[in-house]
Amino acid sequence: MKSYKDLEIYMQAFDLAVRIYFMTIKLPNPDKFETGSQIRRSSQSIKDNIVEGYGRRRYKADFIKFLVYSHASLLESTSQAEFINAIHPETGWKEIVEELNKLGVKLSNFIIYVETNWKT
Repeated sequence: MKSYKDLEIYMQAFDLAVRIYFMTIKLPNPDKFETGSQIRRSSQSIKDNIVEGYGRRRYKADFIKFLVYSHASLLESTSQAEFINAIHPETGWKEIVEELNKLGVKLSNFIIYVETNWKT
């Protein structure tokens, strides 16, 4: 692995952050600015914490810490997406919730992998 860009979890997190960004722009006011802003920030934090952790991969504990931060941001994004889906069920947010859940499983598995197999 030469770069964080080689990580499947990063690629999926990046794709979801972009999709979420464009979906929130289409939300009606005030949701576009309130809930939309919150999920934009938390979804971008998923990918950003993967990157920051990867940058500290030489220090296993730091790598794990930032992966856990990423997972926490993912849970926040999922909660926000579920809320948006509940108040705007016609807008396709159910699919985003499902994709966030799938990414959450992969991220959890990667954390376990790093905890048990990562060599510094």
